[in-house]
Amino acid sequence: MNKYVVILAAGKGTRMKSKLYKVLHQVCGKSMVEHVVDAAQGTNPDKIVTVVGNGAADVKSVLAGKSEFAFQKEQLGTGHAVLATADLLQNLSGYTIVTTGDTPLFTAATFNELFEQHIQHKNSATVLTAIVKDPFGYGRIIRDAAGNVLRIVEQKDCSASESAINEINTGVFCFDNKELFSALQKVTNHNAQKEYYLTDVLEIMREKGLVVGACQMADYTESLGVNDRIALAEATKLMQRRINEQHMKNGVTLIDPANTYIDCDVQIGSDTIIEPNVVIKGHTIIGNECYIASGSRLVNARIGNNVTITSSTIVDSTMHDRSDIGPNSHLRPKSEIMSGSHIGNFVEVKKATIGENTKLGHLTYVGDATLGKDINVGCGTIFSNYDGVEKLHTNVGDHTFIGAGSTLIAPVNIADHAFIAADSTITKDVAKYDMAIARGRQVNKEGYWHKLPLAKNKAWD
Repeated sequence: MNKYVVILAAGKGTRMKSKLYKVLHQVCGKSMVEHVVDAAQGTNPDKIVTVVGNGAADVKSVLAGKSEFAFQKEQLGTGHAVLATADLLQNLSGYTIVTTGDTPLFTAATFNELFEQHIQHKNSATVLTAIVKDPFGYGRIIRDAAGNVLRIVEQKDCSASESAINEINTGVFCFDNKELFSALQKVTNHNAQKEYYLTDVLEIMREKGLVVGACQMADYTESLGVNDRIALAEATKLMQRRINEQHMKNGVTLIDPANTYIDCDVQIGSDTIIEPNVVIKGHTIIGNECYIASGSRLVNARIGNNVTITSSTIVDSTMHDRSDIGPNSHLRPKSEIMSGSHIGNFVEVKKATIGENTKLGHLTYVGDATLGKDINVGCGTIFSNYDGVEKLHTNVGDHTFIGAGSTLIAPVNIADHAFIAADSTITKDVAKYDMAIARGRQVNKEGYWHKLPLAKNKAWD
């Protein structure tokens, strides 16, 4: 039997107080609606249909290739939203899960369990429920004496006795697809909100003599819906804990997991140690036995094995095995640090390749350059790559020594085994085995101290 998933993502989310549409706010590196689609894909559905409205173009762009779309012109309630998918789904046989795009913590395992219980009990509708200590704001599950689901009552429509019920609707349902669309035709908006509630479908089905069941989930935190920034922070905290625990199960040491921030698509090898206050984002991949010290930030980085990163920033760049960086250095996009290389204190590298065992000790900028292996770059060296119009390239050969305070003005080529004298400004190519000196000759003025204003201070004699 076919399986379908409908994701409701048409609302603007005014309580977020944001120009960004609610379902596009991110949790651990991925928008909320993407988390929901990923969980849905874990059920191997025949169709995923996302209902869009506000920000439709932006949502479609984020989910392109992952979902089909239905447009809800006016937001008149959840029942009205599902009805917007009629052209895509109403004539199909099978089972349909309906969920919302602002519940990023649901897992594929939970959705699969809902499908399984729905099919096993031969229900026409199955509600995913949870027990919570404080049910305020949630729809309450109303059962009969035998435990069957009679209906769901929204918070604003609850009586005093119904408000006391702590079994809540998580906003996720599984339906017989054709029965769902048949019942939707009978839903009215006779309620406090004047909206067409999807939950009214349950009572309509019961009146028809169909079976309405419930699947009570073990971890109610999965059902957290995000309506404001406070809930967004809570969802992020819960997702971060889930991510960090999985990495630790895989053999990664997180010294202080509560203060380590790792996005959901990050991969980390075993025996890597990560100190607190490290941020790892995007599609970063980290190898085995690395050490990442406090204050480091990695974004879409590729890190080999046995790499040490000390309080540094790495963006869209690669560090190969046994290389190290920091403290307080920065790899900007398209930088590649080869095996065994050392990037020391306060070094910035941009769109450059640093060869094997090459050392950039400190206070250096390397931009738009290719450096060979076994090079020493002295303190305060600048690769001057911009002429005001274009970014130009510098090549430095193997086994070259670049003295402290040098400036290499691109385009320039330094051959293997060349030597650049300290404090030189290099504008011409340097041949193999040559030494380049490009600075003014030192002149000493005898007795010049006595001509300076400082000489009037007799205490300094």
